[in-house]
Amino acid sequence: MTHAIRAEGLVKQFKGKRALDGVDLTATTGAVLGVLGPNGSGKTTTVRILSTLLQPDEGRAEVGGFDVVRQPHEVRRLIGLTGQYAAVDAELSGTENLVLIARLLGFGRSQARARSTELLERFELSDAAGRPAKTYSGGMRRRLDLAASLVGRPALLYLDEPTTGLDPHSRNGLWDVVRGLVDDGVTVLLTTQYLEEADQLADDIMVLDHGRVISQGTPEQLKNHAGNQVLELQTVEHEQLSLATKIIEAVTSSPVTSDAVRARVPVTDAAVLPEVVRRLDEQGVAVAELSLRKPSLDEVFLALTGHTADEETAGATANEGNRA
Repeated sequence: MTHAIRAEGLVKQFKGKRALDGVDLTATTGAVLGVLGPNGSGKTTTVRILSTLLQPDEGRAEVGGFDVVRQPHEVRRLIGLTGQYAAVDAELSGTENLVLIARLLGFGRSQARARSTELLERFELSDAAGRPAKTYSGGMRRRLDLAASLVGRPALLYLDEPTTGLDPHSRNGLWDVVRGLVDDGVTVLLTTQYLEEADQLADDIMVLDHGRVISQGTPEQLKNHAGNQVLELQTVEHEQLSLATKIIEAVTSSPVTSDAVRARVPVTDAAVLPEVVRRLDEQGVAVAELSLRKPSLDEVFLALTGHTADEETAGATANEGNRA
């Protein structure tokens, strides 16, 4: 197993505050590493260092065997980068955007045109190739932006929250594109705050919170941090949910989380289910739904950090945006 990216002890400060606080990271060649965390956790700062746009205050990192500080030009030849927001020129057509980038990368005129046509076909943008990018939908712009990052055939691709603002259909389409790239042998570093996205795409996941790595492993390994299974209950009558919650807490000896309609609790022994059912029946609680399932990555994040991935202050969001 070879590592396309290796970083040790990365530290970066902004105005005296540590955006990264000793981050270690490894990405396996030909796989997807998901960097998971809320806004302000240090995801974008990590990408900027690995793409040579920032220098770390402490620590070191290698991409494709090249040091990001001492050998930035070699690193840039290997990577493609798609940021949080589409960076295409809105006034240029799809073809013109890609041809421009190809020419800047040293392609001849015919080569640039051929590469543009190839990528537009691959990303299902051929019909819109001659239209200005400003007429594209959000999903189309993201696909064009991703196509632009692939003009130079990078061995490593950094996707920094690539589905931000996309509707579910467009997001699923972009996921399919990422899977296709990995099948072609491209190594992908994916940052995201969408837990489902990391679960769907990543071979390994690194969880960042406040600039520190708090856990790393496969999606299944991380899910085990939240218990082997989650018991989830919905009552027929909303008024009985509070009583049902007390019953579940008594049986499992674990704190229950609940929203307006459901109660959830991590369990390590599926044998508690019959006892929960018996006590609910004794108390006359009518159950609409009762199930055992694997924990979601959202529940994993809660178990690891004490808060969910979207529980961040506006200040943290602004700070991370200012670093981008």
